[in-house]
Amino acid sequence: MTAHATEPRDRLMDDLRAVIADAEELLALTKDQAGEGAARLRERVQARLLRARDRLGDLQDSALERARAAGVAADDYVHERPWQAVGIAAGVGVLIGLLIGRR
Repeated sequence: MTAHATEPRDRLMDDLRAVIADAEELLALTKDQAGEGAARLRERVQARLLRARDRLGDLQDSALERARAAGVAADDYVHERPWQAVGIAAGVGVLIGLLIGRR
């Protein structure tokens, strides 16, 4: 996956982490609030935050594993077909050069 394609995903992950941290801070600040309803609500929110944090970690691990697998596949391809890889790289370089030259 390209760096350009991962930027929105990274921003989303950062935003989710910030939301979780803010919600945890809010729970900590309201822990002295009285009432059985408020206590139950805090417990439910805390449980959901823990699940969200776990799922976020799983998602991050999964993305990292897919990136590693793509890297291994690319490495294998280049080792099995070095001249094709050189040709592809040269073609991409020519295209980028043409695009930059048009500006």
